Amino acid sequence: MSQQSVLYDVPGPRQRRLTLIGSAVATVLLLVAAYFLVYRPLDDKGQFSMELWGPLIDPSNENFSLVWDRIGLGFKNTLTAAALAIVSSLVVGTLLAVLRIQLKSLTRRRFTGLATPLAYLLRGLSTLLSAVTRVCVEVFRGLPVVITIFFVARGFPEFGVSFDTLWYLVIGLTIYNSVVIAEILRSGMEGLPGGQAEAAAAIGLSPAQTTRMILLPQAFRIMLPALISQLVVVLKDTSLGFIISYEETLNIGKQIIGVLDNPIQVYVVIAALFILVNYSLSKLAQYVQYRLSRGRKTAGTPAQNPPPAALAAQSESNGQGL
Repeated sequence: MSQQSVLYDVPGPRQRRLTLIGSAVATVLLLVAAYFLVYRPLDDKGQFSMELWGPLIDPSNENFSLVWDRIGLGFKNTLTAAALAIVSSLVVGTLLAVLRIQLKSLTRRRFTGLATPLAYLLRGLSTLLSAVTRVCVEVFRGLPVVITIFFVARGFPEFGVSFDTLWYLVIGLTIYNSVVIAEILRSGMEGLPGGQAEAAAAIGLSPAQTTRMILLPQAFRIMLPALISQLVVVLKDTSLGFIISYEETLNIGKQIIGVLDNPIQVYVVIAALFILVNYSLSKLAQYVQYRLSRGRKTAGTPAQNPPPAALAAQSESNGQGL
């Protein structure tokens, strides 16, 4: 019995024909609906005319080079902000995850060998710091990203700290995404079997060494899909830079629309660019996950049989020994 038949009844020839016919009819109905509800209304309003699409797809158009220069600048700014925010979020998120794991272990430690008042002081301090980090995580994870970016851009100058607009966006994205990444890694480390930490303690590793050498690398590998998904979110959230007048792709797109009055065309092109980059990140995540899983399988396979020449040499040496 096949595995599919265990999960559900395998459809017979008649059911397969009905499924095929139903799928074909549904596809035709969707195409007809798209034609009458999307294409025809847009065509009646002239949305497919070269007057609107020309500056984006026709190199001979007088505005083509200028429009793509501006889009290229916006996309470059978007990728720059995303790259900086991704790196800083990974670094801060990893440190925060390790800190929370260490503080949690310290709250359970008895500090034997120290004076009783000092032991109570250290345990109380560990509990306080653990509570503070948890509150910070819950607060910054609960705030909308747009509010975080706005407060960073408006709050820092009030304290006399001024940066370029790029860094306000990067700091705002880092504050939000680092706590999310920290929770992803923390849940990955806490989800590992407890016997690993116990075995590490049995061979004399400290809690910090256990986290750094055993728990954290496994958490990165296990939670890699969730981490990649969060990095895609960072890239998309760079579009919120328009609230602080950062010239990213969406902001420059609005400027182009204000001049050419072709919002549908410009937003379609910008959406295609974002889809292309996000799809590339998703494929990269699949490749990295495949390589990691393949590396684990290779490491876990037993040693291969020695080649025939080695066996012959070994038998010959055994014969000489006899």
